[in-house]
Amino acid sequence: MISFDGTFYTIADPLFEMNIPVWEGYEPDRADQADTTITLPDGSRRYATFMTLDLVQKLMDKNARTGESLSGRYFWCSDLIIIRDVGFEGMAAAIRDLIESGEVEQACSLLDPPEGAREQRTP
Repeated sequence: MISFDGTFYTIADPLFEMNIPVWEGYEPDRADQADTTITLPDGSRRYATFMTLDLVQKLMDKNARTGESLSGRYFWCSDLIIIRDVGFEGMAAAIRDLIESGEVEQACSLLDPPEGAREQRTP
């Protein structure tokens, strides 16, 4: 389920919650990219950037024209998950699969706890 509070889209799933900041022109069913914070049931938070193959191609083509990244010979972005189709539903499906396969820890960097959150201590 996708909800919207004016600043963030939130996707609630039994396995996670995703928060995606609002970008002008990026609606849930048409977004070809998004940055997201993923909160797991244990309270840990992870980060991912989603992009479609088409967007990566466009960025590399732009870099070829501008000379960036060895004139478009490579592209990198931390915590990148490439999706085939646009939309938040596909992004959520990818996170669900990464969690179920046990690969979310390798694909998405761990974020620090939110400021003010109590630290959990091990005895």
